[in-house]
Amino acid sequence: MFQGESIEVLPLQDGLVELRFDRRGEAINKLDARTVDEFRQATERIAASSDVRGVLVTSAKDVFIVGADITEFGATFQQAEADIARGVRASNELFNAFEDLKVPSVVAINGFALGGGLELAMLAPLRVMADTAQVGVPEVKLGLFPGFGGTVRLSRLAGLATAIDWVASGKPAKAPAALPGGATAGAAAPEARRDRALALLQRAVRGEIDWQAAQQRKRAPLALSKQEAGALVEAARTQVAARSGKHQPAALIALEMMAEAAGRDRAGALDLESPAFARVAKTQAAASLVQAFLNDQALKKLYKRHAREGRPVKQAAVLGAGIMGGGIAYTSALRGTPVRMKDIAQPQLDLGMAEAGKQLAKQVKNGRLAQAKADVIQASIVPQLDEAGFDSVDCVVEAVVESLEVKRKVLAALERSVKPGTVIASNTSSLRIDDIAQPLARPEDFVGMHFFNPVPVMQLVEVIQGAKTRDAAVSTAVGYAVAMGKTPIVVKDCPGFLVNRILTPYINAFVQLVADGADFEAVDRAMEAFGWPMGPAYLQDVVGMDVGAHVGDVIAAGYPQRMPALERNAVKLMVANKRYGQKNGAGFYRYENDPTGRPRKSAAPEAHALVATLQPQGRREFADAEIVERMMLPMVVEAAHALEDGVVATPAELDMALLLGVGFPAYAGGALKYADWLGLDRVVALCDKHAALGAPYVPTARMREMAARRLRYYPV
Repeated sequence: MFQGESIEVLPLQDGLVELRFDRRGEAINKLDARTVDEFRQATERIAASSDVRGVLVTSAKDVFIVGADITEFGATFQQAEADIARGVRASNELFNAFEDLKVPSVVAINGFALGGGLELAMLAPLRVMADTAQVGVPEVKLGLFPGFGGTVRLSRLAGLATAIDWVASGKPAKAPAALPGGATAGAAAPEARRDRALALLQRAVRGEIDWQAAQQRKRAPLALSKQEAGALVEAARTQVAARSGKHQPAALIALEMMAEAAGRDRAGALDLESPAFARVAKTQAAASLVQAFLNDQALKKLYKRHAREGRPVKQAAVLGAGIMGGGIAYTSALRGTPVRMKDIAQPQLDLGMAEAGKQLAKQVKNGRLAQAKADVIQASIVPQLDEAGFDSVDCVVEAVVESLEVKRKVLAALERSVKPGTVIASNTSSLRIDDIAQPLARPEDFVGMHFFNPVPVMQLVEVIQGAKTRDAAVSTAVGYAVAMGKTPIVVKDCPGFLVNRILTPYINAFVQLVADGADFEAVDRAMEAFGWPMGPAYLQDVVGMDVGAHVGDVIAAGYPQRMPALERNAVKLMVANKRYGQKNGAGFYRYENDPTGRPRKSAAPEAHALVATLQPQGRREFADAEIVERMMLPMVVEAAHALEDGVVATPAELDMALLLGVGFPAYAGGALKYADWLGLDRVVALCDKHAALGAPYVPTARMREMAARRLRYYPV
């Protein structure tokens, strides 16, 4: 009846047809422009045929439809808001045409029906889920909400309260949770899903199921008063605001729109959904979160390439226990790679094993692990005071003290204990790999693996390639990081590598602001309002003032022109007064443990008194906008330097490193995506405005060229 590249319509018995999604040459189905057009054509063929009595909708893939083709969003969202709204409304009419067929339809859902996939499934009066399937509308995670009629139909099928929860959270629902909500008519074993759906369709054709009433329900207003709809939105508002904040408005805009749409019929509700969707599509959050999704997909392709080129790590080792080493060992063992953990001191070994035990206990308490499984994982971490068994490991991660001399000494000894070809990785945060590798006989097997603290939580691992590091060693380290559930990003060897290098100008800008008279608490408030999870003073307290000062010194030595050691340095002043932050309860703030054992921050007048000694002109008030400019511009400039220096190969890798490594505000997308959003012409103009502050605010020649030519770091 119809044959396309993504859809085919096949005849069944008794006037029934099967509309099957099956993207040629692809592993999954998604709603790209071609598929949507083929859906239109298929619908028109079915509507025009007097022989068709019912439609079974299926997927030939392991999943139903994973959603829209996100790669098409960039070009679409470059359109004017009104044009986006018109395009969305036109797509809605196409979907309406299937919903308004004069014959019943049943959708058989397997795997995932997410976003546009669920929106399409809701066009039918009846749906059957495989009991292993998941449905949901995750668009909020991209700074959006459903735009193919999802807010309208889900509200009428599952009720406004459920629709609000699904749209605002973006969480998928498995069959048991989806069934009470009304999104599906029943569940079946995966192998019985199609037969169950076909049986329902046959019953509907025979008139045993009032499928027309089900369709009419989706066209009518909700049986709720305006006050009741408003109350549901109000109840959700606080939770949604806390989850998404002011910088990601999609969920709140969706809730307000859904409350108003509740009292309208389908046409009227869609008339509200389309312009609201267009509005959020033009937000900074949507642009950045969509790009971050695409960046993540690009990185995963790189992982797969490395996995093919590297050697699997079947047995690992950690040299240096303690909190960091214990965290690395735990993460390795948790994901199935047994690990030996060596230290020269029993107390450090005990500390490392205690850290692993603490993390496993959390998993058990939260119901993620059975105690028996946790015991097996714990047993796969072997603590030892010697190198016994190191000759059989595939990768060793060194996590000793951040001292060049110490690292050289222990690594030279380690090299003699492992077989040739074993990858040795240093968990250094700032020391150059080539400097550490000087005494090694096999520098080609040596890489950096910079884990971020706390290791069990932080996703990023910087894999650093030295001048002599062979590609296979890099691929092995990348593969091991992936096996640990981490996101590895390969960077070129340089002081501070990538994340700390770009973060240092940010911290230096904070130090300079404070020296110029700014209140460090005011700076924290301004940057947290901008979207950072914590302000720079609080961040230094969490990292550890001594650690931050050391990293700053290393990077200052590496980049003396752009990042020189600063006089009147508040961070070093805190170190000099033994105020190290959370680790000893005193930094820019005071810390006391709450009943759960977590450090609780409070104001520290004594810290303000110390800082005042660095402010010869006294305290000054800075507008939030000026604080943001002074803090963010050096990051953008240094990000441009890092990209131009080839520290990473692409803007995607750079921005993902910042999102995962330092909590760069998600709605801003990373330093380079943020520069694109501002426009490089504006970035350059703001840098020139602050030129008196010195080299960190001087754009690169390439930035000026890009600004003059209206170029971007990303295509759209």
